[in-house]
Formats: sequence, C-alpha cells, structure tokens
Amino acid sequence: MLEQFKESVAFIKSKTSVEPTIGIILGTGLGGLVKEINVIDEIPYDQIPNFPVSTVESHSGKLIFGELGGKKVMAMQGRFHFYEGYNMQQVTFPVRVMKLMGIERLFVSNASGGVNPDFEVGEIMIQNDHINLFPAHPLIGKNIDELGPRFPDMSAPYDPEMISLAQNIAAENGIKVSVGTYAGLTGPTLETPAEYSYVRAIGADAVGMSTVPEVIVARHMSIPCFAISIITDLGVPGKIKEVSVQDVIEVASRQEPKMTLIMRELIARI
Repeated sequence: MLEQFKESVAFIKSKTSVEPTIGIILGTGLGGLVKEINVIDEIPYDQIPNFPVSTVESHSGKLIFGELGGKKVMAMQGRFHFYEGYNMQQVTFPVRVMKLMGIERLFVSNASGGVNPDFEVGEIMIQNDHINLFPAHPLIGKNIDELGPRFPDMSAPYDPEMISLAQNIAAENGIKVSVGTYAGLTGPTLETPAEYSYVRAIGADAVGMSTVPEVIVARHMSIPCFAISIITDLGVPGKIKEVSVQDVIEVASRQEPKMTLIMRELIARI
C-alpha cells in the first residue's frame, strides 16, 4: 500500500507545484467552499493512479489545489464512502496521500441527521468526538509503521484548540453553533426510528455515513482534525419525516455559507 500511496503522490506532484499544508474533505451539498479557494490546479480522480472514483451524484470527483485564508490547500471535491462498495483502505486512501503531500491539518465537512432533541434542521454542529459504528476499521491489517503506530491513541480525535477557535469565529459572526458527538454508520439507507433512538442512547448527537474513517486514519498519522456537520434532517421522536437526498442537499446548500465562513476564517487564523 505504501508504494501505491507514493505512486499517487508522484503523479500529483507532476501535475501541480502547490505544496499544501491544509487538507479539506467536502461533504454532500457542501462543495461550495471550493469557490472560496484561489484555484491553481484541478486533477480529476480518474486520472490519478490507484485513486478510487466517486460514484455519488452530488460529489464532483476531483482534487483542488490552491490558496485559502493565506494557506496552501488540497481539497477533495467529493469523497468516498463505504456504502459505494469500497473497502476502508480505499475510502481513506486520499488521506494517506494528503499526508505524504505535506498536509499538517485536516478539515472535514458532512451532512448528517440530528438525534439531539435540542437540534433543529439546519443546525451547525462542530464535532468534538465520534462513535465508530462501521463494521470494518481502516487500520485493520498490517500496520504501516512509517505512517503511524500499531495502536494509535484516540483520546482527542478532534483538535480542542481548533474547536475553541471555531466557536469564537462563529460568535463573532453571529452564527449559532453546537458542539457534539457524531456516530458513523454505513448507509446508504437513512436510519429507522429505532436506529435513531439507539444512536442517541449510546451518546451521539448526530449520525452520518462518513468522516469517522478519514479521521481515524488522519489521527493514526498524527494529523490534527477539525470536522463540522450540517444537520439536514432530524431523527428525533415526533420530528422524523421522510427524507430524500435532494432534501439533504437543499438544507446543506442553504447553510453552507455559514459553514464556509467558519472554515475559511479558521484556516486563516491557525
């Protein structure tokens, strides 16, 4: 696998001179942050050796290189999901590549369902922890010692300093944010009422189909992480409604400018 990572990195470096210090993974309906990037180069996933290809309609499928907030960034416009049929090593492959490209911090966004009864549709939640409910783990198998330890610590999966700074940025701009725990499930179905209740009972505030594998792999490589969720639907008893992917995209797109402001300012200030 290490040779595959290095092969992908060599190809990418042949296509861009940007040396990124920030990695960004954009979720469903949340690709607009790219508009804030001073784009220097774009590389479609299907051109990169060993790279998976996004099969989800709302995920564009290319790497963006440029500048944001005065920092050199590398952004995934479209991520990979376990439910697409990829294994966890494929889902997290780009995070390994980002590390070898030189990133020092990882920023992740996602659309998720809210199970905290205090949440409303459109809530912006900064993640301070997660619960891994995926049936597979991205670090199972032979450990790559060059990238990280066999048994990585996960006592602080999301960077406390970036969380605090993001809260300050939100307050300065009159943006209401919550802080909570995200549970990662496989999808592609949304959860049943009983599953929502289960997720809430075990301590989560929101549930989604991504983020957790990428963050685990990033932390394996000692990359500080920041993740933000937009609550696009509610899994709260009495508030559960039938939801389509278009509904999710619509809510995410509506709240995206607020999330984008927080992410842009955070990147500028770190």
